[in-house]
Formats: sequence, C-alpha cells, structure tokens
Amino acid sequence: MRSEEIEIRTGSAEVVHDLTRACEEFLADVEGDGLLHVWVPHATAGLAVLETGAGSDDDLLAALRKLLPADGRWRHRHGTPGHGRDHVLPALVPPYATIPVLGGVLALGTWQSVCLVDTNVDNPVRKVRLSFLAG
Repeated sequence: MRSEEIEIRTGSAEVVHDLTRACEEFLADVEGDGLLHVWVPHATAGLAVLETGAGSDDDLLAALRKLLPADGRWRHRHGTPGHGRDHVLPALVPPYATIPVLGGVLALGTWQSVCLVDTNVDNPVRKVRLSFLAG
C-alpha cells in the first residue's frame, strides 16, 4: 500500500474544499486498478463525494448549519461558541471515503468530486491521508 499525508489550509470559514486534483496527483504514477482511501485524522471534519461549483457545496454547508446550529445547545463547549457541533459532524459526514481506481484513474461519476468538509473555524489547517491499495 502506498500512502501520503497532505496538508490543506481551510482558513477561518466553513468550507467544502475540493480534493479531487490532489487525489489525481497522488495517483499520477499508478497504472493499474485498486482503491483510493481518503482519511481525515480530525475529530471535527469529514469527507464527501458530491458535485461542486453548481451550488451543492454551499447547499451542504447550509444544510449542516440547519441540522447542527452553532449555538449553546452543545455539551462540548470549548473553542468558538457552538464548536460542539463540529464534533458531531463526522457522525454525519464521515472522516473517510473510498473511491475505485481503474487504470490509474479515479472512477468518479461525471459531476462527482472528493471534498473535505470543514465547519471548524478554530482549526485552519487540516491533514488528509491518501492511501492507494492496488487490486
């Protein structure tokens, strides 16, 4: 298995950050089939496969704000007010994704992208582990 950790700067705002190009670059020397596993080793971020650039990324953040409001209801109370919701996020947007790789190319659908979902404004730098398991 080949594995590499990359660093993503998400800044101080909620974000859906497209990782597809980074995944493709990681697979640049792969010629065969297998699986790309993407892992976020953080308790307050997740991964999603979705369309970006047509509003779906903003819709996802809006839905998460409605489902997980940044207010005082959370028992986990350190950091920015409402930060406890960020610790619930990975139960809904998991910290992992596995994508088939065929002939060295991600087997994504036409409009699909691999995205880091980060609602934690207290942590502007994230690590993402990319691992390729040959088939």
